Amino acid sequence: MKAKRSMFLTTPLLSLACAAGGLVGTAALLAPGTALADHQHPGTASTHGSAKPVAKTKAQVAAVEVSGAWVRATVPGQSGTGGFMSLRSKDGPLQLVGFSTPVAGSAELHEMAMDGNVMRMRPVASLDLPAGQAVELKPGGHHLMLMSLKTPLKAGASVPVVLQLKTPEGRVLEQRVSVPVRSAAPVGTPVADTHEHHSH
Repeated sequence: MKAKRSMFLTTPLLSLACAAGGLVGTAALLAPGTALADHQHPGTASTHGSAKPVAKTKAQVAAVEVSGAWVRATVPGQSGTGGFMSLRSKDGPLQLVGFSTPVAGSAELHEMAMDGNVMRMRPVASLDLPAGQAVELKPGGHHLMLMSLKTPLKAGASVPVVLQLKTPEGRVLEQRVSVPVRSAAPVGTPVADTHEHHSH
């Protein structure tokens, strides 16, 4: 009777151990998939299930073609600078509604426009990206404005930027871009004005 009682008492413990092992094994299988679906938040799949990583994967598919991207290098004491690039929506109309970057305390979409006889810079809420049409973010026009810089930006470095793109249905997609820092515009890029780096 003692032997049977001992086996009876240990069986639940073994069952719990096996269950824990099964959970560990499941987590190990999910980990690689989680990294691929949402590499910014590795724990997402194990805590929220598989639905969220699928949505993230769709959001990370490149919605626009980016070319000629660059951020102007700064000089000591400069707190803001501009980012420029050409964007072409591939599958349908989109809107550029903002961006973010870890190198700046504030990031806004800006435009340069004439106000009487004075060229002024102002923030804008969005920029239309018609399907299949290249839209230029350039000096003297629409551009990304990086303000309250946390560190000087030297030529040869690169800046991580996350573009925020809105679909006609109202969904906001994020697209990551690594933007090189340059002291001057690439050859062939028109430069109408360079005052977009100054404060308002």
